[in-house]
Amino acid sequence: MKTIVITGASRGIGKALAERFLAEGERVIGTSQSGTADYEHPNLIIIQLELASKESRESCAKKIAELTESIDILINNAGIWHPTDNKTIIDVAVLQETLEVNMIGPIDFTERVLPLVKKGGQIINLSSRRGSMSYTTADIYPCYCISKAGINMFTRLLAARLKNKVTVSAVHPGVVKTEMSDWKGEILPEEAADDIYKLTMSDKETGQFWYKGEIFPW
Repeated sequence: MKTIVITGASRGIGKALAERFLAEGERVIGTSQSGTADYEHPNLIIIQLELASKESRESCAKKIAELTESIDILINNAGIWHPTDNKTIIDVAVLQETLEVNMIGPIDFTERVLPLVKKGGQIINLSSRRGSMSYTTADIYPCYCISKAGINMFTRLLAARLKNKVTVSAVHPGVVKTEMSDWKGEILPEEAADDIYKLTMSDKETGQFWYKGEIFPW
């Protein structure tokens, strides 16, 4: 039985991922802002994590270390899109909040649990095509774009640092029908989760950006 850590496991893609791994017989340690989720399973544990809080990140990492000696797969899924991040002009306050949750929080949390990630394990960072330099032009959602570009660079740097030890990947899950997208996506969370699950089961090169099992341009 593998141990999978998934942030933001109470809804959307994170919940769909947790349910998929649980259905495959794995153990899931998930996080949510409230420390609860609206589903249960004998192999599921939910821990409170507020990514914008250093104290919460530290507390969550310590609890995970008490629950398991090793992590097979860490999936940094949790993130936000700020509702006022809908114009081309950058609001610095919104940028700071977005970076804290989408970039600084996941980076700090990863560093805190990294000693638990076993050799041969995986780290998956949920990104977006809006974090791709090749895809994004002058557009709305600038704070979100910047935060995902940052997590892409973290993926590259961490992959180089952990080469031959841990496989590190960024994933564009697609435009998914979730609360974040105001339910206007193209695919269901379960479809995105299936693609990500298949990626975790595949033999792949570290430090790449993926979409539906294919390399996506940085």
